[in-house]
Amino acid sequence: MPVPRRSALTGATVLALAAAGAAVLPSPAHAVDLTSNVVISEVYGGGGNSGAPYENDFIELYNHGTAAQSVAGWSVQYSSAAGTSWQLTKLTGSVPAGGYYLIAEGAGAGNGAALPTPNDTGTIALSSSSGKVALVNNQTALTGCAATCDSAAGVVDFVGFGAANDAAGSPTPALGNTTSAQRITSPFHNAGNNSADFTVAAPTPAAAGTTPPPSGCDAVPTPDQCIPGTTTIQDVQGDGFISPLVGQTVSKVEGIVTAVRSSGSKGFWMQEDHPDATRTSASSGVFVYTSSATVVVGDEVLVTGKVSDYYALNSGETLSNTSSLSVTELSPTTITKVSSGNAVPAPLVIAPTTVPDLYAPTTDSGNVESISTVDPTRSALEFWEAHEGMLVEVDNARVVGPGKTQYGEIYVTTKPAQQPTYRGGTYVDDYNTPSGRLLVTTLTGTVPAANVGDVLTGATSGPVDWSLYGGYTIAASTLGGYQDNHLQPTLATPQAADQLAVATYNVENLSPNDPQSKFDTLGAGVVTNLASPDIVSLEEIQDNDGATDDGVVAADQTLTKLTASIAAAGGPSYQWAEIDPTNDADGGQPGGNIRNVFLYNPARVTFVSKPGGDATTAVSVSTGSDGTAELSTSPGRVDPTNAAWNSSRKPLVGEFVFNGKKVIVVGNHFDAKLGDQDTDGRYQPPARSSEIQRQQQATLLNGFVKQVLAADPRANIVVAGDFNDYQFSPSMQTLTDNGATLTDLITTLPADQQYTYVYNGISQVLDHIFVSKPLSSTAGAVSYDVIHVNSEFGNQASDHDPQVVRIRPVARYLKGTVAVSPSSVKAGDSVSVQLAGWNPSSSLTVSLDGTTPLATVTTDASGAATVSVTVAKSTSAGTHSVQAAAADGTNNSASLQVATYYAKGTVAVSPSSVKAGDSVSVQLAGWNPSSSLTVSLDGTTPLATVTTDASG
Repeated sequence: MPVPRRSALTGATVLALAAAGAAVLPSPAHAVDLTSNVVISEVYGGGGNSGAPYENDFIELYNHGTAAQSVAGWSVQYSSAAGTSWQLTKLTGSVPAGGYYLIAEGAGAGNGAALPTPNDTGTIALSSSSGKVALVNNQTALTGCAATCDSAAGVVDFVGFGAANDAAGSPTPALGNTTSAQRITSPFHNAGNNSADFTVAAPTPAAAGTTPPPSGCDAVPTPDQCIPGTTTIQDVQGDGFISPLVGQTVSKVEGIVTAVRSSGSKGFWMQEDHPDATRTSASSGVFVYTSSATVVVGDEVLVTGKVSDYYALNSGETLSNTSSLSVTELSPTTITKVSSGNAVPAPLVIAPTTVPDLYAPTTDSGNVESISTVDPTRSALEFWEAHEGMLVEVDNARVVGPGKTQYGEIYVTTKPAQQPTYRGGTYVDDYNTPSGRLLVTTLTGTVPAANVGDVLTGATSGPVDWSLYGGYTIAASTLGGYQDNHLQPTLATPQAADQLAVATYNVENLSPNDPQSKFDTLGAGVVTNLASPDIVSLEEIQDNDGATDDGVVAADQTLTKLTASIAAAGGPSYQWAEIDPTNDADGGQPGGNIRNVFLYNPARVTFVSKPGGDATTAVSVSTGSDGTAELSTSPGRVDPTNAAWNSSRKPLVGEFVFNGKKVIVVGNHFDAKLGDQDTDGRYQPPARSSEIQRQQQATLLNGFVKQVLAADPRANIVVAGDFNDYQFSPSMQTLTDNGATLTDLITTLPADQQYTYVYNGISQVLDHIFVSKPLSSTAGAVSYDVIHVNSEFGNQASDHDPQVVRIRPVARYLKGTVAVSPSSVKAGDSVSVQLAGWNPSSSLTVSLDGTTPLATVTTDASGAATVSVTVAKSTSAGTHSVQAAAADGTNNSASLQVATYYAKGTVAVSPSSVKAGDSVSVQLAGWNPSSSLTVSLDGTTPLATVTTDASG
């Protein structure tokens, strides 16, 4: 399988970001008095410290009622973050309606200005970062409540901040010398949860009895904190992938809140209402990373904070080696709400031509983040970077990666005509990522369990974000409707009586710990969708206790459950052949001991069992007495101790006999794509380091196949499994010798059908079935299907699709005998060729010296044939061979002596009548050119020797 997603193999995603404290999950609100009009409105403990704006710490109360309320006899009390003793300041007087009550506390070293006139004064020295403050309706110090003082008798309100062990709900973030915890009063917040009711910002102590609050942005004149700074979101984002302001603190950056994320990486997105339209490379949206902001969509806010570029890290990655792209973010120290209810900027509607067709740009450095000015018209990565954090919208988007309800994600395409599969996905035929594929996550974490080819109808919209799994994404605040197009699983053609069906199926870490429903689904799929193949080469069969790492390696319980499920679905009673691996030596989940296994139907095919195969013994090949390739062990393993198989599955080899013909099957599971750079990340093109081991594995397996073919050139070989690589990859070209030794059957399908797996919204090939050339080159010998039953569906029994090949095994040609009669002839004469011991009913070619065809003959039922052939008159004198050859090149021959052919010319004499003693002229014509002839009288008395000229 490819790089695992959020699993035990990869670990949790790490947030590589300098943020204002860690996010704390809210706990249930505690029992403060939510009916009280008087509440704690502000807590500040940095008074007098370095950089402090005020000399004293303070606690502020607020009355949100319509009448003044007395607090005489009440107290405010303070304890350290984990403290159990409480200091108190006694209160007098009353809090005016809609007004504030300021309590000055201890002074620091003298830094900062004096507070506005307080209502009361105490001497408590509050922590500048973490602590607990209680408003109590009596003047008795709290005691005996430990970490539950928020619900103690008499407590009207309670604020825990920073690392406090007690709070109303959960604490506010930590404070500092320049920040305080401030209740949101416009509109008034009191949900009994400090993290939701308070923000952290610059202190705003209100003078005694002040009303309305001077910090409101509707005050006249406008307070300074409500006036936008000079830095815009576009300035923060910059024109490249990396913000030019990384590490700097920016002041009062203005934006309209467009979306809020309340789980995971908490925060909100904001976007400029009127960006500079000429800055097409600079996004006008940005994410503000904070767990304490209480903003809503439509708020106009000013954010002061530090600029950072966030990198999502996979397990084991660091900032220096991650291939992730960064997301520019703000980590706020102050968030000021200017106004509410504003219209958000209209989303950019993504049409099929909006995103460039090129996915990634090329750079001299190989790192796209070196681009200082992105061109959103050049590549998809640059387009999305130029719109990072901005609202976008896709309409009526076709699903190309099924809805993963457990992750809250789904993949769609913005380019429906870009490399569509015949069932609605998006396929690849090279290493270029389709630029139309787009990940959609939702702020609610909810997506439909949609299938490939379904449609998200209407508008899907939200800000642009980036994910480890799929790259740029829409963090959808609006998800389109769901149109189910009722995608159906495909069905294999049942094998004929003379066809051997061999399937491969990765069953995704199958163990007895899986629910019975998974076994039942897999069993029904083998019977119904695969049509009960005669042999099933399985990958990812785990041991009897699954991923428990306790030394168990046997898998008989796993296989018993699977074969029983197949039989219960109406399938055959499969038997199995496998070799238990050495514990934790074959990769996969630690303790799982995944391995390759053969299931076979003994009613249809015979497994040739040969002892001696174990986890570390290499199988060898020889030529048997019948001329076929023989394995030393069956099942056996291919060179299992070779370093190419380190932490990876070893190929499983078995001998089978079908209809009297031997078939060698090799089950495989090559090394996974772990460690490859992210195809959606900053390094383009990404380094594919895992290919090195798969290339080594392909070389070894290619060598083994050639050993089998050397032992028997007509061997029926089926090589099947999860090869974790594409049909166009170097390793697959090495394995097949570019198609010269093995035929990759997936490549015989149309391009839009070449896929067995859907990963990150891309339909691709990871699983293959290869057959030897004697099979693929024989008409009618091979029929092949990919069975789409898993990878395109929201509900899956496995993440891989199985496939099946139906073969009519070819017989090895026997090397018969050749005899000629006579064994010596003159050129131009005929010779009888007798053949015996060849394949019955086979066509053989008879030739002279293997080059000059003489005849084609078909042997009879006994493998014999006789044919008369003529030796051409032009054949040179000497020893020749008469050869018989079969279609696969198998041949034998017999020697034939050939004498020179002489032409019988004419003889004329002139005169035709002479007296004894006279001379006569002898004219010769039509004889062999340049030949020596003897002229004689009556054939007995020599008269002369003469050589003919070039015309004979």
